[in-house]
Amino acid sequence: MTRRYFGTDGIRGLANKHPMTSEVALKVGMAAGHLFQNGSHRHRVVIGKDTRLSGYMLEAALMSGFTSVGMDVFLLGPMPTPAVAMLTRSLRADLGVMISASHNRYDDNGIKLFDPDGYKLSDETELAIEGLIDGPSEDLLVPADRIGRATRVDSAQERYIEFAKRTLPKNLRLNDLRIVIDCAHGAAYKVAPAALWELGADVVAIGVDPDGRNINNKCGSTAPQALIDKVREVRADIGIALDGDADRVVIVDEKGRIVDGDQLMAVIAESWQRRGKLSAGGVVATVMSNLGLERYLKDQGLSLVRTPVGDRYVVEHMRRHGYNVGGEQSGHIVLSDFTTTGDGLVSSLQVLACAVATGKPVSEVCARFTPLPQVLKNVRYANGQPLDDSRVRRAIEGAKEKLGDGGRLVIRPSGTEPVIRVMAEGDDEGLVNAVVGDIVEAVQAAAHAA
Repeated sequence: MTRRYFGTDGIRGLANKHPMTSEVALKVGMAAGHLFQNGSHRHRVVIGKDTRLSGYMLEAALMSGFTSVGMDVFLLGPMPTPAVAMLTRSLRADLGVMISASHNRYDDNGIKLFDPDGYKLSDETELAIEGLIDGPSEDLLVPADRIGRATRVDSAQERYIEFAKRTLPKNLRLNDLRIVIDCAHGAAYKVAPAALWELGADVVAIGVDPDGRNINNKCGSTAPQALIDKVREVRADIGIALDGDADRVVIVDEKGRIVDGDQLMAVIAESWQRRGKLSAGGVVATVMSNLGLERYLKDQGLSLVRTPVGDRYVVEHMRRHGYNVGGEQSGHIVLSDFTTTGDGLVSSLQVLACAVATGKPVSEVCARFTPLPQVLKNVRYANGQPLDDSRVRRAIEGAKEKLGDGGRLVIRPSGTEPVIRVMAEGDDEGLVNAVVGDIVEAVQAAAHAA
């Protein structure tokens, strides 16, 4: 079936334009609320959001939809995506909802749904919801005496802060550490600085003044320069940058250098392996993770399993095969001992635990391997299927032959726009640039000829 609403990560779009309208949000609430009622108990849904202006509009519409089909609604207010997933389980809700477009601009928004266990919905469930959205709404409505209630959960922030703190080893404190935290004017603007302060850190918080329009604007994990500057200015021990919904993180060491998700996975995996906590003997990452990570883990006696791009594929493989560390180079780190989705705060706490336990600076703790030269270029096309062109296939085969065992090639179409992504990495930076250039040239020629 062709999807009309759901994409690779929930429903997303420009606020007040289809499908990100109050009307669609109302119908999503009705459809999902109806589908997730099973049994005679009072059914409940947890709704969180980030700080986008359109969040008020979508929250009210979803609340109306859920209550109209007989579900009680627990409103969390601005909360990180992983907090919504955690509270869905903790409050024994039938469904969790996060209103966010993650690291996008403020004028985008999205609706992410979680099942009772805090995991993102399967493709089959999303298609079932779509079928109900497009069906007659009157069939979903309950009698007046069964309409649901809405309640604001005033303790939501404190519950998540305590949860995050408990992920650290017992009695470990962050005393004497100066930490800069950039919350991207987003969902974690209250809870992340508070958790770090309660653990004893000297906290310098930036990106904590949301106005509905400044989320992710020149701040957060996708624009870490403000964090780098502040770390250097206050001579901090570490900088932590979250994105708008706080499910991804980028670390900046005390020298102002960026540490990406690949290095963070290496740090956590090695630490957990040493403590006997790492399961399945390795890490799950995507095809975009650096070959340097794979080689480093191999030297530690650990494996790296790769999935397609997208944290949902990482989580699916982790669940199916028993891994407890996985993630993406972009900073989505999933630690399934604690969370069901990426959690920027919890991931950064694991890195801080390593720094405290070893007494070493973050620059040393997080320099687990030297990344191989990696080049990624995007080629836009208007018509046709460039990857089916014989010239492109020859260029790809030639690149694989040239790279041999000393490199890696990933060619994939974007799932959201007419773009071919060409990525190569290897020991020889000049060769990597050359093979990417050859493939890009072939794709451009094929696209022009279509």
